[in-house]
Amino acid sequence: MGEEEKEKLLHEVEKKCLEEEESVGKRVWEESKKMWVVAGPAIFTRFSTFGIMVVTQSFIGHIGSTELAAYALVMTVLVRFANGVLIGMASALETLCGQAYGARKYDMLGVYLQRSWIVLFIASIFLLPIYIFTTPLLEALGQDKTIARVAGSISLWSIGIIFSFTVSFTCQMFLQSQSKNKIIAYLAAVSISLHVFLSWLLTVQFKFGLNGALTSTLLAYWIPNFGQLVFIMTKCPDTWKGFSFFAFKDLWSVIKLSLSSGAMLCLEIWYNTVLILLTGNMKNAQVSIDALAICLNISGWEMMIALGFFAAAGVRVANELGRGSSKAAKFSILITVLTSFVIGFVLFLMFLFLRERLAYIFTTDLEVAKAVGDLSPLLSFSILMNSVQPVLSGVSVGAGWQSIVAYVNIGCYYLIGIPVGVLLNHFFHLDVKGIWIGMLFGTFVQTVMLITITLKTNWDKQVELARNRVNKWTLVENEEPTISS
Repeated sequence: MGEEEKEKLLHEVEKKCLEEEESVGKRVWEESKKMWVVAGPAIFTRFSTFGIMVVTQSFIGHIGSTELAAYALVMTVLVRFANGVLIGMASALETLCGQAYGARKYDMLGVYLQRSWIVLFIASIFLLPIYIFTTPLLEALGQDKTIARVAGSISLWSIGIIFSFTVSFTCQMFLQSQSKNKIIAYLAAVSISLHVFLSWLLTVQFKFGLNGALTSTLLAYWIPNFGQLVFIMTKCPDTWKGFSFFAFKDLWSVIKLSLSSGAMLCLEIWYNTVLILLTGNMKNAQVSIDALAICLNISGWEMMIALGFFAAAGVRVANELGRGSSKAAKFSILITVLTSFVIGFVLFLMFLFLRERLAYIFTTDLEVAKAVGDLSPLLSFSILMNSVQPVLSGVSVGAGWQSIVAYVNIGCYYLIGIPVGVLLNHFFHLDVKGIWIGMLFGTFVQTVMLITITLKTNWDKQVELARNRVNKWTLVENEEPTISS
């Protein structure tokens, strides 16, 4: 081969490499755009929604330490429990709507939405006794009686919040599956802005105290719901065809998927609340609860970023599986996980150095601030873990593996994480730190297992399963009677 031919061959190889690099770069850019269309508004919405609780906590923290501890118990334990159950059950809607939308079976989305309303409303009814009998329940669990009494009053207000989740979560899943969630972000921005103003007006200006703060909170959760419903019924003509009797058909299949979805996410969200319950039985419980609640609220606020990527992973995977593209589904997983991890690593470094300065946003108590500073390294590692694990859970929602992940969560969280934490506390007297370290270990094991499951999955088979699921529940044209449009 002559020198000229060698140079020509080398030039062709270089050209081909450049084309491949350009092709990969283009794919990354295109997938990132699709991901951020869902993730961006979802992150902002979750930030704003979680911010409602944080704003309320900030105002209640200046009313009194007992009220702050009671509010932390109700919101971090009881409301988060309901949040986990209901958002988990609503994630079944994300699976169904995402795959149906990818398969262009648009008529089914409105029916799925109505089925989820029915299922989540029934679930909310079953949750009511927890909020009606909060005081005796917390006292039975060993919580301070003064805190438990105030918590009982707060929990009655939270019933309205629980029912708001039924509308909010389902509408969000419905709109996200179509990448129409900008409206959710706009409504969330309006809601939290009004909440800040009303909280100041009712607690600082008019001195209504705890009742004023909770009135503003309740309004902040319900205002966006009305806006979402109006948008769905007027701006989604392809996917909303009106109320239908078909929503009551085949409800058991939806209930089963919703229950496994609810178990999956509830087990995850409830996991952190075990920290609060165990802390309530320790010495100096009020300072410990206040410090831990501040840490978990910061971690929870950061978790809203990860949950935005959770939503993006679920929607992108479901859309691509419904469309029949296993390669695109795998590529979307890679891009979403890497993006979330990079953001989580930056936040990990930031919170590692801020330490007790974080606490002064929520309290002026020096003892509580010092306790927060002591827990901040664990908070930072929690944030790092949160940047990957929820995204992998989102993948499972997109593929419809909720029941599998529920079993993984039981094993990693409750058979490994909590027992290890209790042992560290009992034998090494690490108190809250020991329990938290054990629980972080459980999260680490769960993350490794989810990565293994994702890598070993036959994604071509997942495409076939998605197609079968969509075909099973697809409407025969003009079959269902419509009540109204």
